[in-house]
Amino acid sequence: MTLTPESLELLASEIRELIISVVLKNGGHLASSLGTVELILALLRSFDPLEDRIIFDVGHQAYAYKILTGRKDRFPTLRQWLGISGFPKRGESPCDHFDVGHCSTSLSAALGYAKARDIRREKRHVVAVIGDASLLNGLAFEALNYTREAGTKVIFVLNDNTMSINPRVGGLATHLARLSSSTGYNWLKKAIKDSCASLPRGQALENVLGRIKDHIKSMVKPPNIFDEMDINYWGPFDGHNVGELEDVFELAKKYDNPVLLHVVTLKGKGFEKAEANPTKYHGVSPPAVPSSPPPPLSWSEAASEAVLRLAEKDERIVCLTAAMKSGSRLDTFASRFPGRFFDVGIAEGHMITMAAGMAAGGLLPVVFIYSTFLQRGMDQLVHDVAMQNLPVIFAVDRAGLVGEDGETHHGLLDIPWSRAVPNLTVTAPRDVRELDGLFSCAAESKGPFLIRFPRGTAPLILSGGDNEKERLPSDFLRPEILEEGSEWALLGYGRTVQLMLEARKKAEGMALPPPTVVDLKCIKPLCLPDILPILRTHSLLVSAEDGYLTGGVGEAIASAAKTLPPEEAPLLFRLGVPDLYVPQGTTARQDEYCGLTPGKVVSLYGEYKKKENRQPAGR
Repeated sequence: MTLTPESLELLASEIRELIISVVLKNGGHLASSLGTVELILALLRSFDPLEDRIIFDVGHQAYAYKILTGRKDRFPTLRQWLGISGFPKRGESPCDHFDVGHCSTSLSAALGYAKARDIRREKRHVVAVIGDASLLNGLAFEALNYTREAGTKVIFVLNDNTMSINPRVGGLATHLARLSSSTGYNWLKKAIKDSCASLPRGQALENVLGRIKDHIKSMVKPPNIFDEMDINYWGPFDGHNVGELEDVFELAKKYDNPVLLHVVTLKGKGFEKAEANPTKYHGVSPPAVPSSPPPPLSWSEAASEAVLRLAEKDERIVCLTAAMKSGSRLDTFASRFPGRFFDVGIAEGHMITMAAGMAAGGLLPVVFIYSTFLQRGMDQLVHDVAMQNLPVIFAVDRAGLVGEDGETHHGLLDIPWSRAVPNLTVTAPRDVRELDGLFSCAAESKGPFLIRFPRGTAPLILSGGDNEKERLPSDFLRPEILEEGSEWALLGYGRTVQLMLEARKKAEGMALPPPTVVDLKCIKPLCLPDILPILRTHSLLVSAEDGYLTGGVGEAIASAAKTLPPEEAPLLFRLGVPDLYVPQGTTARQDEYCGLTPGKVVSLYGEYKKKENRQPAGR
């Protein structure tokens, strides 16, 4: 379809309007997608999304792609239950060729697709779109390093907007800044186009470029890491000029060697607030329900404030984050202690091993990391921290079900994995008071200590338990009976403690025997001397966790129950996330999907009563 430049500009404006209206209502990644509208228009005008393979990195920037590949009518369902995902998904559209959500996978996936094409003797183009912040990750560098050895044609598009969520950091960021500001490259664009305009029929494009390569490098091109890795670097190009991008893509299609196209875009383009503050508008939450009282603390804020208080008393404490300073609410810490704050960029593995080195050197590092991103540093946690029994504190944010970001961002694996790691203590606070206590415990620990907490609002003090009692550090690691009951007991930790307290209220409202409610607190190691008496004195136990049932705490409790004589062992029901990937939607809808509701908990008492030959409690 032929569109004039004016028509393309109008289309880009309409796409931005749709993105802004939906994301401000549903939440989502706004600034990134606004910055890539013209880039995606040019990609879809140059490549066939069904035949060619266009692969996005992370997927924060792909909303325009969804709109233009048959999902415009469904776009208002973005990030909603049974709606379209906030990230590219192969099962959602034949135009999505790789599921993404974590950064720096696109180059490796593209090389894999290109080699599959070669071996299968297919004819298609393979394009990977990666952001400048994602390029800093080790996985992307591994792909760049292997590109020459792969010996295949692939097109890498570097979308450079100078940002991660916060401004990018590190030496490569400085290198890209030099490249993107090079005025000499403006001549390079014309040199490539002029050289190829007179390309004789049948003559390979790389031969023409080869003749001018040395001249270009000596007169125009500053040294760059991509050319040194034998990946032909072209750019920088205006990422908001569709015509220029189309010209470059057409040339790249004719080029038979790997090429990296450096495209400069403005994050948040077309929305003044996002342009002025791309960090704030990187990820937008749905509008909050208005309330007169001041909003309560989020778990992230509560954790950062707890560590800030400890740091004011202990100069050994340092904080590390992998490009999540704002998300982890560490701005105040960074401002208060700039020499003790380290944002390493999107490099989780490096961050954890660096923290191990800091701990070995006498510091007390606190690693702030989302549960879903901890998956990327598990080897370093096991090998570099826990194996050496080093005192590194892991503040694991967004643990459990996280809502609209969906499958790629749920924090459901930290417990199944961490339970198997020797020397590691794993805990989960039910409220802010417990969170503060656990950080104090962690600061006194001689080994690695993990504190996991969910996304959302943190209750200051949940009802139940002896809240006036003076606590010893060890008290924060022992199970606590919050409500006394009989016949049956509800065991939870972290976010599921509130679920169990609500289930008790529901049972009382239904005139059922009120259950005992227990906060396990320390997930690993479980305090069996305190747990076994609870198992012995209740006929029914229900455990609930906001992680996978496979490998979860319920399995540990079941194993403990098997150590009891058969006549003392209770009936145990385990609630948690089943063996599947939970779709995007609200956390309330996800909880219902997984059976993590007070109604489900109470219904298990009815199932228990149907069982025959149960002995009375206390036998």
